[in-house]
Amino acid sequence: MTSDSLRSTFNSAADDYNRIRPGYPDQVFADIVSLSGIPQGGAVLEIGCGTGQATLPLARLGYPILCLDIGPNLLAIAAENLRAYPEVRFHNIAFEQWPVEAGHFDLVFSATAFHWIPPEIGYAKSALALKPGGALAVFSNQQPLPPIGFFDEVQPVYRRLVPEWKGPAEKISIEREIQAQVRTISDTQLFRSVIVRTYPWSQTYTTDEYLRLLSTYSDHIQLEDNRRRGLYQAIGDLIEQRYGGLVERPYLTVLYLSLKYNNP
Repeated sequence: MTSDSLRSTFNSAADDYNRIRPGYPDQVFADIVSLSGIPQGGAVLEIGCGTGQATLPLARLGYPILCLDIGPNLLAIAAENLRAYPEVRFHNIAFEQWPVEAGHFDLVFSATAFHWIPPEIGYAKSALALKPGGALAVFSNQQPLPPIGFFDEVQPVYRRLVPEWKGPAEKISIEREIQAQVRTISDTQLFRSVIVRTYPWSQTYTTDEYLRLLSTYSDHIQLEDNRRRGLYQAIGDLIEQRYGGLVERPYLTVLYLSLKYNNP
């Protein structure tokens, strides 16, 4: 399955995405506002809003937001979630195809979505959309490595049932990923600084909630039905038998905030 096809799978899981996908710590949004210097009422563009998990905290602060997403089902739920905020608008379009409003926005942000966009497009087009001195905030929820507890014990299940997937040992550390990401942003020469902040936290899921969470991940969604059912059965059995029906999932939210050069 291509990257574009995987990217479009979230729309088929819009209800679960809305109900079970985690949000982000409040401090992330407080830091975005303070570090970006966005003025009160400053124009905001969101790339890949999903059902609005990251939209709502900024809408509550009074910012007008233009939200882009390729999933009509996701956008319908987001519009319902944000109906109390008439200054939040939604556009069913990919960022790559969006006719850029050059120099219009004080802040461009993307929560767990920017990685779907080719970097040579994502950073250049974001910088074009920003006012001089505006900010690009890209953040996502990561799972710390190495895996411990349930997340270590579940690895043999994945190796047995979906051996083609990469295991944790084959993934780069978050520290190396951060270093690579900062280099990528700096190498664009579009931004005068890259500020990185990390936020550790956790969330506890019941067996059903955790399986529904897996059903919002693109790689799990695209599995053939029988394989997915077998995988979920084995994971559910492990949670019930070894962890009393509860899983505490650690998260590390990583924020990259980049300030555009002051020249147009």
